[in-house]
Order: sequence, then C-alpha cells, then structure tokens
Amino acid sequence: MTSSAAYLVPALAVGVPVGIYALFLGLVSIPYIQRFAVYSHKINTLWWPPHNPNRPERWGFAKNQVTPFPLHTLDHQTLYAWHILPLGLYIRHESALAAQDRSSTDGGGGFVPDITTTVNFQLLRDDPEARLVLYFHGNAGHITQSIRPRSFHALTSVSSKIHVLAIDYRGFGLSTGSPTEQGLILDARAAVDWATQVACIPPERIVLLGHSLGTAVAAATAAEYCCTSEAEAGCCSSDDGTEPNRDGDDDHETRVTTKPMEFAGIILVAAFSSLPTMLSGYAIAGWIPVLRPLSYWPWLLGKIISRIVDKWPSAERLTRLTRSAKTAGRRLNLTLIHARDDWDIPYHEDDELFKGAVRGLVQADLGVGNEYETGEQENEDDDERERIRREEEREVESCVESLLEKEKGKKTVERWMGDVKKESERAFVTTWEDGEVCIRQELWPHGGHNHLMYYALVPMAVIRAFGLAD
Repeated sequence: MTSSAAYLVPALAVGVPVGIYALFLGLVSIPYIQRFAVYSHKINTLWWPPHNPNRPERWGFAKNQVTPFPLHTLDHQTLYAWHILPLGLYIRHESALAAQDRSSTDGGGGFVPDITTTVNFQLLRDDPEARLVLYFHGNAGHITQSIRPRSFHALTSVSSKIHVLAIDYRGFGLSTGSPTEQGLILDARAAVDWATQVACIPPERIVLLGHSLGTAVAAATAAEYCCTSEAEAGCCSSDDGTEPNRDGDDDHETRVTTKPMEFAGIILVAAFSSLPTMLSGYAIAGWIPVLRPLSYWPWLLGKIISRIVDKWPSAERLTRLTRSAKTAGRRLNLTLIHARDDWDIPYHEDDELFKGAVRGLVQADLGVGNEYETGEQENEDDDERERIRREEEREVESCVESLLEKEKGKKTVERWMGDVKKESERAFVTTWEDGEVCIRQELWPHGGHNHLMYYALVPMAVIRAFGLAD
C-alpha cells in the first residue's frame, strides 16, 4: 500500500492538471465556447442597476451630454451606441441641451430611439468644424465598464470640436446578436455609415480609434473603406480566404469601395498582429498561460491554432492598407501606441504590426501583391502561381528586414520618462514617412493594457490626427 501511494500522489499531482488542461483545450475548440472565451461579451455588470448605461450622468457626464441611441447593421442587428458631446461645446449650449426632456424615452430615462431629433445631433451635423472619433472598445464588459467612461472624458475634454461615437458590438451589453469576426466588422461599418451618411461627417474629419480587440476591428474597418478594390480590402474574408456565411442575405455583401476614403487617422492602442499569433504566447493576467505550454509540441500547437475560427489578421490588413495607399498616392495616417509593461498583450505585437505596415510600402515599391488579389494572374497554373508568390514573399521579407535594420533606428527618438536613465523608463517614438503615408509607433514604459486610454497620450494622438495641435 505504501508503495502504491508513493506513485499515486505524484501521478495525481501531474495527471489532474494535465487532464483539466486537455479538457480546456477540447472545449475551446468548439466555436461557440471559443468565441465566448475570446470576446467575453457576457462578462458585464448589467445585472447591477447602478450600471444602467441609459443614465450616463452616473459616470460623471453632464445632463444630456451623452445620447444613448440605436444603430442598425446591414444584417439587421441593433447596436447600442453613445454619442458624446465635447465638454466645451456642451457648456456653450448647456441650456438647450439640458432642457431636452428624455424622461419618457425608452430604456429608462436616457435612451433616444431617433437621435436625429436631438440638439446633440444637430450640433454634430451642422458644425463644419466638428470632428468625430469612432471608438471601438476591447473585449468583455459593455460601453460603461472598466476604463471606457474615463477615456470618453479624456477625449471630449481636450477640444470643443471632438465628438465621440462609441458602440457596443453585437452580443455586448444591450446590443443584439452574438459576436463573430465578420459580425463585428459589419458593426463597425454601421458606425462609419452612420457617421458619413446620417451625420454627414466627411472621412477627413473622422478618426478610427481602437483599443485591444477594438484595434482589430479598426484595422479591418480601415482596410474595408480605404483600399482600392474589394479584393484588396479583404476584410469580409477570413485569414484562410474563405467568405463568411451570408445566410442568403444580399443586403450585406462585401463592400466595394469605388472611391476609397481618407480618414483623418487610424489609432491602434494595445494592438495585436493576429489572434492566433497573440494567443500562442498569451497568458491571462500575464502569468496564467493559455496555449504557451504547447510551444514544446509545435505540431499540437499548430493543430489547436488551426481551429481558431476568428483570425483577426491585423498585420496583414495593415499591409494591404499601406500598399493600397502608397500605390494610389493617398494620404494615410496610422498611429500605433503600446505600453511596454502591458501584461495582457506584449508590446512586441506592436512591432509586428509596424513591420506589417512597412511591408505594404515595400510591396508597393516592388509592384507585388496586388496582381494576385485582383486575379490578374489567373491564366497561370496553380503551381506556377504559388511558386512566383513564394519567391516574391521571400524578396519582400528580405527587403523589409534590411530596411528596418538600416532605417528604423534613424527614425526613432528615445526618451526617458523618469529622472534616472533606466531601461524600464525608456520610451520610443518612431515616425516613418513615405509619400503621403505616415506610420507612427509609440512605445511607452508605463500604462499597462488599459490606462493608456485615458492618459494624455491617446487624446494627443487624436489631436495630432485631426491637425488641431498648435
């Protein structure tokens, strides 16, 4: 008995955690459970009455400064949205704004079914100097959870011209539906279309701002509206090239942009290059590994990664975005902001995004990439086309690595945020300009995963994108 116990205890000590981990891997291979874990959209505080988002005053906003209202997507989902007035503008029109009676509206005293009837909407639509930030938040929670209200305050306090439109994606908060990659892209399209077609704000007065998961949404949206052709946009197709299930509804087919938009800026805060890449090294709270243990068995890691249903290939989308802008000579202002002490998404993911953006510029210079996406080589057989594609990829990658090694350091300014020049206090700002394309990367020593959103860094990036800085 003593001998059996001596083996049983170690076996249980090893076997139980391994069994639980294997069960976890099996469960997250199921698309429904996987999406529940990735988006965490049901983790929220809506069950607690004080967190009713229809009463924005509870988060420090002035009476009727915020208008909660519905947005409708092309596939017939209803999104919950906030339009937030800049504080300076609110103060100038406080009497008219506060006098609006919303006590009889739906949703508990603040929700407005038709925002076009409000003074708030008129102040946005009728002001030729108005700027609009489309805010795409991260996973989990809803529009008023975590740091989101503080970041709204920060954005609307720096200028009397900057409005904010924030949405809860499908399945989040009070929005209908369930989240998927294609679904969230349609949600972002609903926000852009409302801003440009209903509020009549031209793209050059709009900034796309994404945080965490929202950076993937913003990158996909930018490629959707800013690329030359449907094939280049590629946003409504997954990483493996498959098209989403349209359920027979032609109303929300892939958007073809005949005249690409030029947004004032695209700002990605705490971004990741792609979901499979990020998850392969991800650790919850920075210390509970998810897929990292599988790195010892690359074949098994590859199998698990292949079962990730929503890819969110942001680095590839930035490549298409910068290539299209450079080729067409269009203006593109892209800013990447990350904290080096981010425990959730490591800052080296930001380097991969920067590299992806530069790769697009190199592809444009070499004249590669576009012909395969637009089908210009369809007369060649598959093997020959694949061989040429791989040769071009190797050539481009070699050029990108060489270019970054030679030039990035020259374009980077280092700063120390403390009194002592320690590595932990060092910040980097890289500005890469090529024609009308400007890529700016900011790596800051502090801020973690969330706090950068209400530090001065993000509002100042917005100010810079809008050209409002002195």
